[in-house]
Amino acid sequence: MEMDCYNWNQVPEEEVTPFIMRQVIHTPHLTILRVQFKKGAFVPLHDHVHEQITTIVSGSLRLATEHEEILLGPGGISRIPSGIPHFAEALEDTVGIDIFSPARSDWQK
Repeated sequence: MEMDCYNWNQVPEEEVTPFIMRQVIHTPHLTILRVQFKKGAFVPLHDHVHEQITTIVSGSLRLATEHEEILLGPGGISRIPSGIPHFAEALEDTVGIDIFSPARSDWQK
């Protein structure tokens, strides 16, 4: 087989906090994350070496860096460069997809 095939319905869920659930798929070069936020969920200010692409499937998310704040709704996409401190807040129940490159070895078991 030349391609890998996944189904979110078969990827195990992990509770990050009582307000955040995630599902993670790792490949050799990237990590893809499906994250479910309950309204009010907050991801504190942090940074990482990974470039991050975030797209919102449903709901609304506030993303902020030291110099910029954006609101993402369904279909909205943002890119956070490597090493940029950022935080996120769910303004309503939200489902998002994040892609990280390189792969998040810190999340691999």
